[in-house]
Amino acid sequence: MTRVTVSTFLAIAALTMPSAGQDRPHPDLSGVWSNATIIPLERSKELGDKRTFTEAEFAEYEKKVFQRSDRDRPNQTGVGTYNGFWWDSDQKLTHNLNTSIIIDPSDGRVPPLTPAAAQIAERDRAWSRLHPADGPEDRPLIERCLVFPTMGPPMLPSFFNGTPYGPLETNYRIAQTSDFVEIYTDHNHDRRIIPLDGRPHLPPTVRQWFGDPRGHWEGDTLVVDSTNFTDKTKFRGADENLHLIERFRRTGPDTLLYTFTIDDPTAFTRQWTGEYPFRASQDMMYEYACHEGNYGLANVLSGARAEEKKNSAHQ
Repeated sequence: MTRVTVSTFLAIAALTMPSAGQDRPHPDLSGVWSNATIIPLERSKELGDKRTFTEAEFAEYEKKVFQRSDRDRPNQTGVGTYNGFWWDSDQKLTHNLNTSIIIDPSDGRVPPLTPAAAQIAERDRAWSRLHPADGPEDRPLIERCLVFPTMGPPMLPSFFNGTPYGPLETNYRIAQTSDFVEIYTDHNHDRRIIPLDGRPHLPPTVRQWFGDPRGHWEGDTLVVDSTNFTDKTKFRGADENLHLIERFRRTGPDTLLYTFTIDDPTAFTRQWTGEYPFRASQDMMYEYACHEGNYGLANVLSGARAEEKKNSAHQ
């Protein structure tokens, strides 16, 4: 069970509970929101510049996705993966007819990396091939319970098991006051606390896993500007110069439109933008315990040692 000190509890309570009589000049984003979807980040190449499905096309696409996921099947390593029991049902998905989350560029694809960034990515891939599990530091961040790819930022959706990284929570809780917005997900019990008071970003020598966010309102849209990322998360090849702009706008009583723009000139050859809706959720925020009782990382490393021993015996 996670231990929470009295001071931490009081700080969280002060943030998440608005004061009595507090007016809300801006839309209230508070609540639990789900971004469960079957729409991929990148558009299939065969769809070209086709931005949206028709309702009939989406129904057929949805049917194929659930048929593909709702069965036991081995993955590329020969180990059984999750079947349809672990996926959110179609009734819980956000209604989105876009053929990809990426809406710019027009092909719905992540732009190419710059030559320098591509060289770094190839170097990292080469190291991973040669040293897949020498130690825990060689394994992906998610296996080490450090960073989860859907929590972000940017916050990429799934429909529970809708990413190649395994079962991931699709619910986010937003708490809002006049001075702060908090975005919480139970992956590692992480929360992003976004000041709205106009304070400057942290100095460039201070780097954080999820960046340094600063928020402001543009009409009815909450704009969150994040800098000061580390060079470790490498979102789609991004580096420490990542500048992320996120926009949150209520488009209905149960809908929140989320738009993000990736600006990283040392990593990508151009900016790119994604967009998808959240829907209001009545589901609870369930605990996601990564480290407790998780023997996966230890087993990966011991398996690698056994494989090395087996290979050396045949030499």
